[in-house]
Amino acid sequence: MSWNPDQYLKFAEPRLRPALDLLSRIGLEAPAQVHDLGCGTGSLTRILAQRWPDAQVSGIDDSAPMLAKAAEQPGRILWVRQNLASWAAPQPADLIYSNAALHWLPEHAALFPALMRQLAPGGVLAVQMPRNFLAPSHTAIAETVLDGPWRALLEPLLAPPPVAEPAHYFEWLEPHAEQLDIWETEYLQVLTGRDAVKEWTKGTWLTQFLDALPEPMRTDFEAAYARRVGLAYPPRADGRTLFPFRRLFIVARRR
Repeated sequence: MSWNPDQYLKFAEPRLRPALDLLSRIGLEAPAQVHDLGCGTGSLTRILAQRWPDAQVSGIDDSAPMLAKAAEQPGRILWVRQNLASWAAPQPADLIYSNAALHWLPEHAALFPALMRQLAPGGVLAVQMPRNFLAPSHTAIAETVLDGPWRALLEPLLAPPPVAEPAHYFEWLEPHAEQLDIWETEYLQVLTGRDAVKEWTKGTWLTQFLDALPEPMRTDFEAAYARRVGLAYPPRADGRTLFPFRRLFIVARRR
């Protein structure tokens, strides 16, 4: 899947807010080893480095364009290009932080305990993932896939929601955790611009479907999705679009 940093950053402020909300719930005073999994353009990685100036901070991502954007600003952060599924901490970590990335990986029942085992005693796993996959923004993608000449190409990409119910994460993490805090927040995001929700998903979930299509089918699919999702999220009279978005948060401290 290709990532476009400029497309992703069209909505930089609402994308950053849950990352900061997660960061505010991390009680570590002076972690030595900090890893940001799925760092993207590095906006939050730099904030992690500012909060803990004595820590060794790394940003890990498998997108070369995203990491190139991250590295445009000088600093002491180590940027690492690697597939998140194969990443392993080089030594026990004090903080493994991941904002809006782990939903791209399968088998969470195995993944989350494995990440906990890579923490030093007292280390923290802090994760935020979108849990909006049954909202019209995402169900409209599936509906569009099944209602057009692109169906044969795109239907294999359809899958159940990648993020489980919160109680599952409690069951998977509780045996490894001294402290465990799991919660959800639904943000009422106020977006601006034409086809705002389509432009939002085009920066993330929609991209994999667009990448699978040749032109002009790609343009036609994007337009068909824009019409469908625009009915679910009509712009207000002032041009702004209200886009409720649910996110799951996890902060787990290892025993």
